[in-house]
Amino acid sequence: MTTLNPTVAASVPAKSGNRAWRKLKANRSALVGLCIILFFAILALSAPLLPIPDPLATSWTAIRKAPSAEHWMGTDDIGRDILSRMIWGAQASLMAGIFSVAISIVIGVPFGLIAGYFGGWVDQVISRITEAFLALPFLIMAIALAAFLGPSLTNAMIAIGLSAMPVFVRLTRGQVLAVKTEDYVEGARSIGLGHLDIMLRYILPNITAPIIVQATLTVATAIIAEASLSFLGLGQQPPAPSWGSMLNVAKNFLDQAPWMAMWPGAAIFLVVIGFNLLGDGLRDALDPRES
Repeated sequence: MTTLNPTVAASVPAKSGNRAWRKLKANRSALVGLCIILFFAILALSAPLLPIPDPLATSWTAIRKAPSAEHWMGTDDIGRDILSRMIWGAQASLMAGIFSVAISIVIGVPFGLIAGYFGGWVDQVISRITEAFLALPFLIMAIALAAFLGPSLTNAMIAIGLSAMPVFVRLTRGQVLAVKTEDYVEGARSIGLGHLDIMLRYILPNITAPIIVQATLTVATAIIAEASLSFLGLGQQPPAPSWGSMLNVAKNFLDQAPWMAMWPGAAIFLVVIGFNLLGDGLRDALDPRES
């Protein structure tokens, strides 16, 4: 019986990288999404270096001032500069999105890998637990976990990460079931490689594309979830800036100071659109069926 050299098979993802990058560059909507994400990421990282006011500094003579040359985005209910709080709040939102998804991947992918590879009772146990988690609405579960752990940005990230984890378990399991019967995996078994080597060297590299796409799309969901938790007082705690907590304050002044809600709402919208556009572009670029 002729088997495919597993070493050659393991190099397939690397060879397809250039093709995926060319397809991504040709997708204008994906590039727009990438530019939006990079803009907010650079803005958040350079917040300490920018000549902006202290986001926590109050001014009782500048309460709810409309946008002007002095305050480009206006001020809030206690005179804090909204532009400064927007920029610093980007750190909390982006960090929550990225770290929450990282938690989901670190926990979910190994369990999905084990369930799909070994099958049997191991798969049954992991799958049933995953289905139980999936039966609960994502945001409701995140709110419940955040309330149980206590209000803070760190706990909010943990809650969001655990709530999104079942999606990665199910996705990874399905991809492993499709890949583990390929010739290069059989070839790796035939030369006596152990289960761990086969999973890490020959299965995992060949299922990373859908995981990357799902991770990109889930970041957008996690950012909305963090804003929701902060809006409810379960995320970033005042006076630290967060787009969600800024919306929570702004809801009381929609008639007198609509700019207080307009800017954080627009920022959340743009970042979420950016990650969704990039995720759709990555889906097309990493799809081997697309030429």
